[in-house]
Amino acid sequence: MTATVTATDRRTSLLAMLALLALTACWGSTFFLIKDLLDRVPTLDFLAVRFAIAGVALVLAAPRALGRLSPATRKHTLVLGALYGVAQILQTAGLAHTAASVSGFVTGMYVVCTPLLAAAILHTRITAITWAAVLLATVGLGVLTLSGFSVGYGEAITLVAAVLYALHIVGLGAWSTPADAVGMTTLQVIVIAVICLVATVPDGIVLPATAGDWASLGYMALVVGAMGLLAQTWAQAHLPPTRTAIIMSMEPVFASLFAIWLGGEHVTMRLVVGGLMVLTAMLVVELVPRRHVEGEVPHIAV
Repeated sequence: MTATVTATDRRTSLLAMLALLALTACWGSTFFLIKDLLDRVPTLDFLAVRFAIAGVALVLAAPRALGRLSPATRKHTLVLGALYGVAQILQTAGLAHTAASVSGFVTGMYVVCTPLLAAAILHTRITAITWAAVLLATVGLGVLTLSGFSVGYGEAITLVAAVLYALHIVGLGAWSTPADAVGMTTLQVIVIAVICLVATVPDGIVLPATAGDWASLGYMALVVGAMGLLAQTWAQAHLPPTRTAIIMSMEPVFASLFAIWLGGEHVTMRLVVGGLMVLTAMLVVELVPRRHVEGEVPHIAV
């Protein structure tokens, strides 16, 4: 019986890892689309419409999922949605005051913040091999994205966004359960949409004007937004936060690959070296025995 449970746990853990990898690949694919779409639609307007569509789709797909959430789970999910929504706005505001490459690197600091917060909040024991993987992923992100760096207002508020993303990862790891994944995802998306709508309504909402732009927005709302957050919520019911953060650090690697494939960019030594470093960090936490990576994260009740 123990061997069967262990094998089942390993299969579930592998599926969770693959779900997160698929999510980061989808995130990476959106850089190419967003870069083009934001030339015509303001960023906050795009975020508000994107998450509003995702929220409506989730409610229509599973109308009873919200009702099955316990009061405590609803409270936790409201906090998670608020963290993610505010982080989205701060990251967007920071991008207006810093280079996109620097923004990508600073946002990626959630890889460092996640184990620190997991240790402080959940009392998770972070091992030396995990810290080595975190350091390797961070350096790899720097090699991939940075050509120069200075600290100013844009970098500061982007770092706050990274901390909020890390708190979101830690919170999902502590509070999410497979049974509540759909309901938690739906409520998170609704909260994110409301926050973004409140932020952009005073200036009016600009909608896409062409069928192609609506198609891009639909993909980012339904596939990347609704299904992506659902995949993350379900996966984090089976994976500890630090392991999740390191897997998700593959996002800029996928973004670079899609830029080469769809955007005509060239393969560079920085892409190869940085990408291999991030990939190695992910493989380290996946291949070593789990007890040597990070202690099991308890689901906490607050």
